[in-house]
Amino acid sequence: MISFNYETDFNLDNTEQFSEWITKTISEEDCREGEINYIFCSDDYLLQLNVDFLDHDTLTDIISFDYSVGKELHGDIYISVERVKENASDFKVSFKDEISRVMIHGVLHYCGYKDKSEDDKKVMRSREDHYLSKRKWN
Repeated sequence: MISFNYETDFNLDNTEQFSEWITKTISEEDCREGEINYIFCSDDYLLQLNVDFLDHDTLTDIISFDYSVGKELHGDIYISVERVKENASDFKVSFKDEISRVMIHGVLHYCGYKDKSEDDKKVMRSREDHYLSKRKWN
């Protein structure tokens, strides 16, 4: 089950379409959907999580906590709406495209993809692009 939670004034449009898209992504990756919680928050909220749990004092757009059991995916994905908006502007893409990329990025981590090395980043970006192309709404 995919749920959407908010620690900020932001509300995600088209939650049903997002859920269906994420569910199909998980299935295509040969995994099973467990409980996945998206929590949309502010920079300050995510920074505090970064400091408290990861010992990083930096801003980021996403932090994911993976509770998966084998191929059954479970976890909490925290997304800074402020950071996504700024990144969308910096990368000259729409907010919707950037929020979609970040959302699928979190799930791909649960599917086993990494992004620490340059090679891993290329694979991750390729998978993100693949699933973004399968998004059926604008």
